[in-house]
This record gives sequence, structure tokens and C-alpha cells, in this order.
Amino acid sequence: MPTESLHHTIADDQQDMRAAYFGGAPGMLTSSVAWLTAGVVAVGQTPERAVWALFIGGMLIHPVAVLIIKAMGRSGAHRKGNPLGALAMATTVWMIFCLPLAYVVSLRRIEWFFPAMLLVIGGRYLTFATVFGSRVFLICGAALALAAYALVAIKSSPSIGAFTGAGIEAAFAILIFVNARRLSVA
Repeated sequence: MPTESLHHTIADDQQDMRAAYFGGAPGMLTSSVAWLTAGVVAVGQTPERAVWALFIGGMLIHPVAVLIIKAMGRSGAHRKGNPLGALAMATTVWMIFCLPLAYVVSLRRIEWFFPAMLLVIGGRYLTFATVFGSRVFLICGAALALAAYALVAIKSSPSIGAFTGAGIEAAFAILIFVNARRLSVA
């Protein structure tokens, strides 16, 4: 008979995800660095290059986050068979499917690219509330979405859009880190 309980719950699966990935904070922090890099590129070069900076930085988020997680003494891998791992992967695929749409938006109105990406990432974080069992992702997703709408309404520059994404994600990553350490459950 297997040593693993046959009666684990979604809460057990969420705990496994929080423990393996330190509550999602390293991934969110790494994502904020990608947004920050895109903002710097938008200011120092062109908004079009900033789009590519975010795309390339986005491809590095998971591998860099796993390195950070492992450096922090965590596994960086969830339990085999954890269905929340499949949910996280499905949201990754959905996000990738949205990238061409955001890119086409940038070809029409470059200043709308970063707000479009804020909506895509914000939507993904809503799912992370289930993956990690933390309402903070709902709040983060809502903050990103509200920021996207506000940025379009005020006709902000691409750099402001990128810096906004960086700031929101950095703030929530810090909140998750603090909560994870305080609760010792991540």
C-alpha cells in the first residue's frame, strides 16, 4: 500500500504548491524584474524594444524563479500528480495564446501593449488564488486589471505602463514573502 494518503484534499495540494514555490513570491518578483527591464528599455530605447524585453524576460521568469526557490532551500517542484500543477500549466498555455493578441494591439497602439499585458497577467493571477490557496492573488489580479484600465484612460506612455506592472508585482511579491515567512506555511 502506498505511503501517501488516498484522501488528500485541495488544501493539501495548495500547501504542496506553496511549499514548493514559496507561495509564488519568487515567480512574481522575477516577473516584476521583467516589467522593470521593459520600462527601462522603453525609456532608454524604444517602446517596440520594450515589448520584446517583456516577452524575452517573460520566458525567463520560471527558470530564474526556480533558481531563486532552490537557493532558498525549497524544491521548486510540486508533488507528482498534484492537479494544481496541471492548472498552473494550463494558465501558462492560455497566457502564451494571449501574447499574439497583445502584440497585435501594440502594432495598432503601442501605448496599449502594457495595459493589455497587465490584463493577461492579472487574469492569470486570479487562477493562482486557487493554485496557491491565497486570496492575495485575487487582489493582485484586480489591481493589475484596474491599473490597465486607468493607464488607457489617462493615455499613459509605454514606460509608465511597464513601471506600473513592475511596481504592483513587486509590492505583492513582498507581501507574499512576508506572509509566507510569518505563517511558515509556504
